[in-house]
Amino acid sequence: MSDIIEILKKYWGHDSFRPFQKEIINDSINGKDVLALLPTGGGKSICFQIPGISRGGLTIVVSPLISLMQEQSDNLNKRGVKSKAITSGIPYRELDLILDNARFGGIDFLYTSPERIQSNLFIERFKSMPVQLIVVDEAHCISEWGHDFRPSFLNIKKLREIKKEVPIIALTATATEKVKEDIINQLQLNNVHIHEAPFKRDNLSYEVYKVENKLRYIIEYVKNHNHQCGIIYCQTRKDVKQIAKYLFGSNVKCQIYHGGMDKISRQDSLNNWLVKENSVMVATNAFGMGIDKPNVRYVLHYDFPQSLEAFFQEAGRAGRDGLLARAISFIEKDDFDKMTGKVHNQFPEIETIKLTYRALCNFLKIAIGSGKNESYSLDIVSLSNTFNLDILKIYNSLKVLEKNGNIHFSEQGNKRTSVKWIINNHDLYNFQLKHDSFVPMIRSLLKQTNSSYNEHTKLNEVKILKELKISQEQLISQIKKLEKYGLIEVYWQTKFPIITFLEERMPDDYLSIKPEAYDERKQKAIDKLEATLQFLNCNECRSKFIIRYFGQTSSKCNKCDICCKEKNENYEQAVLSILKDPLNFWSIQEKLKIEEFLLIEILDKLLADEKILLNNSEKYFKK
Repeated sequence: MSDIIEILKKYWGHDSFRPFQKEIINDSINGKDVLALLPTGGGKSICFQIPGISRGGLTIVVSPLISLMQEQSDNLNKRGVKSKAITSGIPYRELDLILDNARFGGIDFLYTSPERIQSNLFIERFKSMPVQLIVVDEAHCISEWGHDFRPSFLNIKKLREIKKEVPIIALTATATEKVKEDIINQLQLNNVHIHEAPFKRDNLSYEVYKVENKLRYIIEYVKNHNHQCGIIYCQTRKDVKQIAKYLFGSNVKCQIYHGGMDKISRQDSLNNWLVKENSVMVATNAFGMGIDKPNVRYVLHYDFPQSLEAFFQEAGRAGRDGLLARAISFIEKDDFDKMTGKVHNQFPEIETIKLTYRALCNFLKIAIGSGKNESYSLDIVSLSNTFNLDILKIYNSLKVLEKNGNIHFSEQGNKRTSVKWIINNHDLYNFQLKHDSFVPMIRSLLKQTNSSYNEHTKLNEVKILKELKISQEQLISQIKKLEKYGLIEVYWQTKFPIITFLEERMPDDYLSIKPEAYDERKQKAIDKLEATLQFLNCNECRSKFIIRYFGQTSSKCNKCDICCKEKNENYEQAVLSILKDPLNFWSIQEKLKIEEFLLIEILDKLLADEKILLNNSEKYFKK
């Protein structure tokens, strides 16, 4: 094993490590299971890349961030380290070649998505790979207590079961005690060494302001800070579009980002935001992990997230250059009721869930005792209209049924048609002898898939159309006929969600909802909501509160709205001192140069304390 400073110098050109990196690297090199909690921008990638180089053999990196996987893989290749990234959309032949190279020592680092490692092909090849280190990035995704739980992460433990002797390093930016326990248990980490950097950000203030019109305050804030770069987070696509519309109406240019945009539009929007110094991004939480721009001066929340984990992650995108930054949340009175209602809406009554299951099966014409492993596109609006069910209750009932193990619910639909061969090579050959008109199509499909490949492969239809010189209608017709003959199983492209039944339809009285799918999850959601409401209504330093939530301690920040109440008292005296003659709101703000929402808070308090009066011409004066 090479000295870690030599590796750092050789491949990255640095002479020293950042805090915690050296300890994490040494434990990993020495074969220890490691859980590392480092803030974004704290150099997590080096913490597993140096051990991977030092230990030799193959390092498997499991990450949910496709763009980041490719970027890290490319950077390693530029440094002379052989690396490849495989994702869910990679063609079979390329995947086959990469996995073989990984088996026979042609790759040092193999990046993969958690979805990819579920495949039989990957697991079989993995068994014979010379793996020396397994890395789990964004490890909080493995926990239902985390803010970004992804069921596919639960399959990572298969890698540990196959290669028990290979050390695992799990990395994340933040995690509560319960999430840390979940990561350790789910990944089966043994005698784990935990390295945890302080979560406190000295340059970042967390501020909460209760206002009557949060849209107005956000627009005004952005207009007054038009020279700065920022992010505005919303819960819905509708709110994203509304805020963007008002910003453009105020001559403030901005980008938007949400899950309803196509991939190219989202990438263009992200790139435009990244390259401009003073750009504003209005986004849903789809604008998430892997987003890193150093000079973000503010993160505004139009809607507060459902958990403190999500808030901490989103707020933490401000001030990564170490300079002062603000995370400001604007709250209206009815927001608290909305947040509470949203949590309870996620868990419809058990009878509603059972009714939805029965309606779903009847709508899709699934008979009792059938349906297992069958997939259907689902028009939820039609289901709602047919059985007079609330759409939101249908959606949330389907999510519970998925957690209960009855169905798999793919909300995105199929963006591309995919096929799987369900016939052996011998029978496929005989079929071609009898049906020569299908030979060109079969050969074209085989180039993109493999007759012995037991998984669905997404088709590049444009390539097939060019190769065979046929129309889209002819392509669909021939694929349908191959499906009818029993050669292939097809998942057709559709904008509707996809429902896959994981078990046969059972009689209505037999359907039971497991506690872990409903009761336990509901209690977790309520606990998270209560912590969030406490944070929004607390009277102590916001930073101190949220750091304690993550199991650490810290001193007061002296920057949040609570800590600044003392400063506000000084502002109160300043307001009183200038009201020798009556002044309106804007004149006071101009003289004192303070934020509009802070001045409103100060004036409201002075009015309540009867220290000032407001006359009919809307001018303030001392009592």
